[in-house]
Amino acid sequence: MKLNILVVDDDNAHREMIKAVLTEEGYDIHEADDGQKAIELVEKQYYSLILMDIKMKVVGGIEAFSKIKDISPSIPVIMITAYATVETAVQALKLGAFDYITKPIDIDELKIIVEKAINYRQLEQENIYLKERIGDRFDLSGMIGKSSAMKKIFETVALISPSDANVLITGESGNGKELIANAIHQNSLRKDYAFIKVNCAALPENLLESELFGHEKGAFTGAINKKMGRFQLAHEGSIFLDEIAEMAPATQAKILRVLQEQEFEPVGGTKTVKVDTRIIAATNKKLEEYIEEGLFREDLYYRLNVVQVEVPSLKKRHQDISILTDHFLKKYAEKNHRLLQGIDPEALDMLMRYAWPGNVRELENVIERAVILTRSEYITPNDLPHTINLKKKESKDSSGMLPIGKPLKEIEKEVIISTLEENGGNRTKTAEMLGISRRTLQLKLKEYGVN
Repeated sequence: MKLNILVVDDDNAHREMIKAVLTEEGYDIHEADDGQKAIELVEKQYYSLILMDIKMKVVGGIEAFSKIKDISPSIPVIMITAYATVETAVQALKLGAFDYITKPIDIDELKIIVEKAINYRQLEQENIYLKERIGDRFDLSGMIGKSSAMKKIFETVALISPSDANVLITGESGNGKELIANAIHQNSLRKDYAFIKVNCAALPENLLESELFGHEKGAFTGAINKKMGRFQLAHEGSIFLDEIAEMAPATQAKILRVLQEQEFEPVGGTKTVKVDTRIIAATNKKLEEYIEEGLFREDLYYRLNVVQVEVPSLKKRHQDISILTDHFLKKYAEKNHRLLQGIDPEALDMLMRYAWPGNVRELENVIERAVILTRSEYITPNDLPHTINLKKKESKDSSGMLPIGKPLKEIEKEVIISTLEENGGNRTKTAEMLGISRRTLQLKLKEYGVN
């Protein structure tokens, strides 16, 4: 199978020369005469290598490379410049370019640098394959992502799973904390025993205590039979306590005793029950603030937080949107017996630009809905919810008229949040675009209630 190379240059003669040289070397050459076209091509397929001119009329190489890196960070990119200055070369390399080459291009130098980049990529893939073989014993099914943040989580899960350490998983709602908890259990020495899940926010205080620790017959009105608690059911296995911050102080005290002494008494009982259970807890709240307010025990926090896994929101790992979209599309196309080819590039662009306040869960719901509603072989912009589609329309159809009579604070808030969404949640880039410091941006977002 031929390796495919994308050559991006708005100089037709120069592009054709590179194509002729590399075709003769046995590569399959694809072309684009602008950075934006290159971005669109990368969204549709993977390339073994990209050769891209820095200076182009519409979208330049630096800007295009920055976006391509977000879409597919593993593609090696060689920048081409007629301006052999330290500034342009260093800028490209700082962004993560593999190397650069100057015009007029020396054909022998071109062949060498392309071969070097291809060999480097193949070695990198072999290393990944070896790491995967080493990690074959780890089941990360359901955990999907290619961003550096998710790769770090995969590594952490692989390291902590075989231990017996208690784990605290933090992050916003809808970003997959339960999947991580499940992966930790499935890769632990307790995997052959029960994995019991409890949502602490779903039950009132008295019922939660009974659910966790069980109760004796007649312990309270309605307790007509003796009931075994979730901790007993999770003996020698793991228990997942979701939304741990919602637990009442009295229940927190009993959890602390289980952690310290591995024992408890059922509600209404006097006989002590011994258990050997690993606790994996999760919360979307800032427990440090709950501790300061006296709502959560500090000693329990430190007992639970032996190892912390912080899951970033989807807007902070936009690189994962395309791969998650593909996963959910295949999942729900199969579930609903739909023959779909994929997602329209414009629709994918809308998904990439959206801020995803509901995180991965919201993305999954959007794709499931689109799969059911679409009349095409591809998910189109019209298949997306109005809230996502509207963002695109507003950016395209804005008349540029000032919103006369609107309070300045509201205008400021809209501009800041829109710019943040436009930059895929990147706060540093947003601050630069708005001409303010990152700290000022952080304070403004806190004022608007944006975490």
